Amino acid sequence: MAGSGSLCHLRRFLILISFLAGFVSLPSEAAVKQYQFDIQVKNVSRLCHAKPVVTVNGMYPGPTIYAREGDRVLINVTNHAQYNMSIHWHGLKQYRNGWADGPAYITQCPIQTGNSYAYDFNVTGQRGTLWWHAHISWLRATVYGAIVIMPKEGTPFPFPQPHMEANILLGEWWNTDVETLVKQGNVLGLPPNMSDAHTINGKPGPLFPCSEKHTYALEVEQGKTYLLRIINAALNDELFFAIAGHSMTVVEIDAVYVKPLTTQAILIAPGQTTNVLVRADQAPGRYFMATRTFMDVPIPVDNKTATAIFQYKGVPNTVIPTLPQLPAPNDTVFALNYNKKLRSLNIPQFPADVPLKVDRKLFYIIGLGANPCPTCLNGTRLTASLNNISFVMPQIALLQAHYFDITGVFRTDFPDKPPTPFNYTGAPLTANLRTAQGTRVSKIAFNSTVELVLQDTNLLTVESHPFHLHGYNFFVVGTGIGNFDPAKDPAKYNLVDPPERNTVGVPTGGWTAIRFRADNPGVWFMHCHLELHTGWGLKTAFVVEDGPGPEYSVLPPPEDLPPC
Repeated sequence: MAGSGSLCHLRRFLILISFLAGFVSLPSEAAVKQYQFDIQVKNVSRLCHAKPVVTVNGMYPGPTIYAREGDRVLINVTNHAQYNMSIHWHGLKQYRNGWADGPAYITQCPIQTGNSYAYDFNVTGQRGTLWWHAHISWLRATVYGAIVIMPKEGTPFPFPQPHMEANILLGEWWNTDVETLVKQGNVLGLPPNMSDAHTINGKPGPLFPCSEKHTYALEVEQGKTYLLRIINAALNDELFFAIAGHSMTVVEIDAVYVKPLTTQAILIAPGQTTNVLVRADQAPGRYFMATRTFMDVPIPVDNKTATAIFQYKGVPNTVIPTLPQLPAPNDTVFALNYNKKLRSLNIPQFPADVPLKVDRKLFYIIGLGANPCPTCLNGTRLTASLNNISFVMPQIALLQAHYFDITGVFRTDFPDKPPTPFNYTGAPLTANLRTAQGTRVSKIAFNSTVELVLQDTNLLTVESHPFHLHGYNFFVVGTGIGNFDPAKDPAKYNLVDPPERNTVGVPTGGWTAIRFRADNPGVWFMHCHLELHTGWGLKTAFVVEDGPGPEYSVLPPPEDLPPC
């Protein structure tokens, strides 16, 4: 809570197996605390199936990180699992400190079995809800958790103080080992099987068999207001979320305050976070919180509804909950209108510093395709690309190669625009447009301002794509359906109070324009947050050059940086 006691400047996190779930008040003691993340395999049962999954400290989802704006955080991660591992602290800017960012082979080599690595970073100029997750292969299916950053001591929320808070993590569950599924899919050249269930705080809810003990319940009191910190940790699904009989007021997205927006449902893409206020103002009872997939093209998805219970105190468990009216799974109009209504708070204390002058304009097209593969089931392997380049992961971390000037690891000639313009969202195309493979990145001058337009295409199919940029927030200055028109569309940009995010959805058959100032030197990953597409190559990176002097340059690497 904003009024909790002071936290020490240095916080060392050792999340114990006995960590308690539910409502948690921030500790007020000033002593240094040391905590540890232990990556291990634990048997977890969902949907009548028990199977070993990779967990942190035996928990699924993993423990919550609590910090305060201005804190230093040290998290020691020890890998006891059979898989190599890295952890990404999603949305934390990691100023000059890409060594703590976490994406495997981009800013670090993974932590090998039996080894440890200490993520050491400062929380500067950020407060709100973020999250952490594995950033290698599909291991974030079960390796993820919330990050709650409270404002500086004595700084209240810019909205009514809630009575209590709760974390709501939306995820996906497979009844089989996801790593095995991914390997099988790669061999066959096909997508892995879709998930068997969605989850809320790791539980699918009572609409699934054998789920009596696998339902999350949030007890509330009549007349009180609650802050729900909602995180989409699903691998491949944009999700709707609603609470039966109750409206929600959005007050924050991706750890940035927004103008309050009251709505019956929200849309949240993989990687995004949304804080909402909910007032328990209905007749005492039991009400379902529910989530299911948004997909507005005929692509197979897991559209089963996961539920949890918003339960008024004193109401017996025998009362049958009511279901909310979620938008239809293909409700494009709701999705576009909801995102259009999100606006930065933009007050003197929390301004929207939108770059008005642009130094570098980038235009990236998103392509799906099928490359020849004689050993695959259909003779082809599905692929994905930006500007016709399908990104190949290196064997040495890009940041390491950049810092130590190791040649031959990557090229800095990623094109600013596609090599051949065409009608991007017109009739379906099946050609790959000579898609190339390579480890190619863009070099960006320090402190320059960048505008990036991400354009969906109808190569194989149009589809919505949530893109995440590491190391930065950005302003979503414009979005539209169809082909971006550089002569007309910029005139419609919102340069006053656009939403500020770290993950943005590119609409199906449309485009999104973002702006940011490249004031964080290092190597920063940018990728689709649909794990399926990331694995196919829908990713790249920016190499932001050092600024003038050591205080604007990448910090030296830590001594325990994992080797490749």
